[in-house]
Formats: sequence, C-alpha cells, structure tokens
Amino acid sequence: MNKEIYDIAIIGCGPSGLSAAINATIRRKSIILLGGELCTPKLQKSPLVSNYLGFPEIDGRTLRDKFLRHTRSLDIPILQEKVDSIIRVEGDSFTLQTKESQYLARTVILTTGVTVAELVEGERDFIGKGVSYCATCDGPLFAGQQVAVLAFTNEGIEDANFLADICRKVYFIGGGGLVPKGLKDVVEVVENQKIEAISGNEYISKIKIGDRDLSVDGVFIYRETYLPDQLINGLNLTDNHINVDRLFQTNIKGIYAAGDCTGKPYQLAKAVGEGQIAALSAVQYLDQ
Repeated sequence: MNKEIYDIAIIGCGPSGLSAAINATIRRKSIILLGGELCTPKLQKSPLVSNYLGFPEIDGRTLRDKFLRHTRSLDIPILQEKVDSIIRVEGDSFTLQTKESQYLARTVILTTGVTVAELVEGERDFIGKGVSYCATCDGPLFAGQQVAVLAFTNEGIEDANFLADICRKVYFIGGGGLVPKGLKDVVEVVENQKIEAISGNEYISKIKIGDRDLSVDGVFIYRETYLPDQLINGLNLTDNHINVDRLFQTNIKGIYAAGDCTGKPYQLAKAVGEGQIAALSAVQYLDQ
C-alpha cells in the first residue's frame, strides 16, 4: 500500500479529470490522477470539434493532445489503474483500491465519464449479494462455487482466468462483440448470447441467458464505464448520474464529481468547467 496521503485523488483522465488535476496542481495540492489506457477516447475519435471556445474547427485528436501536453507540462503523471472501490477510513480520508495497489486521499473527485445507461435486470438488486465488479476483491468469496463473467473489456478475460483457478465452474459471456482470446480451456464460453436477467432470493442463484437458466452463485461484470455507486456505498444518483450541488459536492462529504457522470449535456466545455469547479471546491474544503 502506498503510504502517502494525497490531498486529492481524481478518478478518470477525460477532459473533466485533466481540468481538475491542472487546477488542483496550480493551487499547490498533492494529487493522484488515475485513468485508463487511453485518456479521452471519445474526444480522440471526433473528426471535428466546432464549439470549444478559442479552437474553431479543430479535430478531436489534436485538442486531446493539447490537453495532455498541458497536463504533462505541470509534471502530472497519469496512473493507468482502474479504481475498484473507495472506502472512507478513520480521520476523514479515503482508501482507493485498485488491482495493483491502495492509495489514500483526503478528498476524491469522480470524473468517470458517461455512466451505464442500461443495467442487466436484477443487477442493482444483487450488488453485494452475488454481483461484483472485481474478481481480485471478491473472487475468493466464491471459491469452489459456480460463477459467470459478463465482459465488455479485456479485464473481464483476465479475471475469468483468475476465477477459473479458484471456482468450480466459470461461464464467460462476451458483450459488445468482445472476442474472448486467451481464455483457459476450463472456462465455458456462452456464445452469441447475453444475460437477460439475474435472479435469486437473498443471494443470486441463477441467470437467464436466452432460453437457458444457469445456476450460479455470483456474476462478475466488466464494462468500459462505471456504475457510480459501485465505487462507494451511499452515493446518491438520479438515472445513474451522480447528484451534485453547484460546488460539485456529492452527498458524501469530501467526494466531488464532474463531467459526463453528473448528467447531460455531454459537452466538452461543460466537462472542463465542472472539473475546474470541483477542484477549486475540494481545495477550499481542504483549506478550511
């Protein structure tokens, strides 16, 4: 575990996350910025950005490179680690758990991008009761049992292999056209299907896939986007977007949110501005 306590941890390196990191750094706060393998992929794919002030008719890749160049000019590193959970610890600080490590921070800014629009039927009802988003965290709880992995990312393939070593049976369902390359032979691939529903009594007992019911004790789900309250318990949402006030403070003291994860419009200028306000609000909170 990293023993340093950062002033601000920023989760996500899109426009709002980079904006928050730059503004917090200028205000002389210690930060940790955790993001994916490719920051701002949506911006990079845009052939033309015509509504960002000062940069008429610029392509997304060029604008993204300018954002990253600005970030690097302030010696802000981007750690390519996915945060699996956030837990408040003693002394009004937070532990951020990733597959690789743990980090401590006094405040957190969530800039996780567009959130999950459609959940599997029953998914939210069974979070913590068989539904998990991290095999490293929860896999040992299912040792010797049957589980399913619903994966839209390669991380799901890696964790299916990890689960295969400790579980009696692992089913793999690829989402979004994911090709399951590198799966262990003992993992059963359910092809050309999707999970229609997750059900059980107090805990998960089965999933519905097409016209089949599979008996499972757990379901591990891997998406490119976050389910916001997956990260920290008690976070208030509306339609899977994080509720914030005008200072971009959530209902949890010390936790802020900015960008697409707070709701529409999903616009670049909005994300950058919200990232700045969230950072300045966190700075004010720390200074008080």
